[in-house]
Amino acid sequence: MFAFIVRRIAQAIIVMLIISFIGFAIKQSFGDPIREITGIAVSAEERNRLREELGLNDPTMVQFGRFLKGAVQGDIGRSFFYKKSALEVILSKAPATIELVVCSAIIIVLLSIPLGIYSAIRPKSLFSRFVMGGSIVGVSIPVFLTAILMIYIFSVELHWLPSFGRGETVNIGGWRTGFLTADGWEHLLMPAVALSSIMLPLFIRLIRSEMMEVLENDYIKYAWAKGLNPWRVWCLHAFKNTLLPVITVGGVQLGTMIAFTILTETVFQWQGMGFMFIEAVERGDAPLMVAYLVVVGFIFVIVNTVVDLVYGLVNPQVRITGRK
Repeated sequence: MFAFIVRRIAQAIIVMLIISFIGFAIKQSFGDPIREITGIAVSAEERNRLREELGLNDPTMVQFGRFLKGAVQGDIGRSFFYKKSALEVILSKAPATIELVVCSAIIIVLLSIPLGIYSAIRPKSLFSRFVMGGSIVGVSIPVFLTAILMIYIFSVELHWLPSFGRGETVNIGGWRTGFLTADGWEHLLMPAVALSSIMLPLFIRLIRSEMMEVLENDYIKYAWAKGLNPWRVWCLHAFKNTLLPVITVGGVQLGTMIAFTILTETVFQWQGMGFMFIEAVERGDAPLMVAYLVVVGFIFVIVNTVVDLVYGLVNPQVRITGRK
């Protein structure tokens, strides 16, 4: 098990090095940072002096080494617009994105498990066919269209829910949260549902297909022959053995949801990391864009590494063979 953990951590470090190099390459090719810092009213001599001071005239690999050293110390650039550390800006926006992703994940878990199990148990029932048909529609509709449709129905026509912003928030130890106010929950509901619509159909279909396969195994037939309670067979024996692929896909899709918040946050003007990234693109704030890419890449790597380790603990064959 120790060798398995070391191997996965080494792979994570290599992936982060690749992501860092891609971010550095984007930063290097995205215009002239001296012009962004000084504007156009500064002489050529002054610009050259600043280039020397900032090390912009050094060889590319020297600059990349400096970039890596700063990234390890938490310094991945300074935002041109905010005039402070890009990581500090991202961390200030992270609570909004984390709350949105957490609520969406809860919605996905609470709905996909019962719907997936029922659709596997009663695949020919009218409700199961309705769920499967709805999942196809859900996969086909892009998240921004779902968000716009929800705003039109629940905000414009029915006036039930607010259409943008985070609403009233409370500061707890530097973490601004909307979980503790009714207005915050009202603003959170539609973005969370819209974001969950990306992954919910996928998980319903995944749980259904995996469980239908498990229900055909001999040990399930033996459990029926013993006269066990149907709910015990379905929920304990069958569903338990569908969790391995669900854990794997769930870990990967969690990182994907963080990336997909860009569209959801833009439509709902949700002040999170995704909305911040769009603003950075519009302003040409290269350090903030690169910092966002590195941070999101880091989250992907951490989530996938943790999922691999959990998968190895649940399934010993994985760490023995070294394959998923």
